[in-house]
Amino acid sequence: MKFLLATAATIAIAMPAYANSEVVVTHAGSQPSSAGSADNFTGQVRVDDRFQGSGEARITGATVTFEPGARTAWHTHPLGQTLIVTAGVGLVQEWGGQAREIRPGDTVWIPPGVKHWHGARPAVGMSHIAFSEALDGKTVTWMEQVSDEQYGR
Repeated sequence: MKFLLATAATIAIAMPAYANSEVVVTHAGSQPSSAGSADNFTGQVRVDDRFQGSGEARITGATVTFEPGARTAWHTHPLGQTLIVTAGVGLVQEWGGQAREIRPGDTVWIPPGVKHWHGARPAVGMSHIAFSEALDGKTVTWMEQVSDEQYGR
């Protein structure tokens, strides 16, 4: 019995403070949608279901919907970014590379510090869930807009 109590005490000390937190459910539609800023996007973009880790968790994310022709500006993420395409057809391009098509079910990993953009095809919208981690409180560095020439129009 003493061994079990000592082991339980050791495990409790080793566990981070947030391990005892309650599960939080944020219901779909409980947060208002917001328009993507014209500083960071071209075209009509809607951001929904924003989330952010608490305590020591660094994960952040949102569901982002791009109308046909809409896209992000060039940007980087200090710890990388993961996209999971949920609807439509989109494009992703890293600086100096070719735009690549992305479709529902595709998962895209953008490594830390890689300059890139992503968005919808010219005639078809696209939605994805985007995940990033914060480094010193920052998840993204926004840069210049993607030109129509870079976009392929």
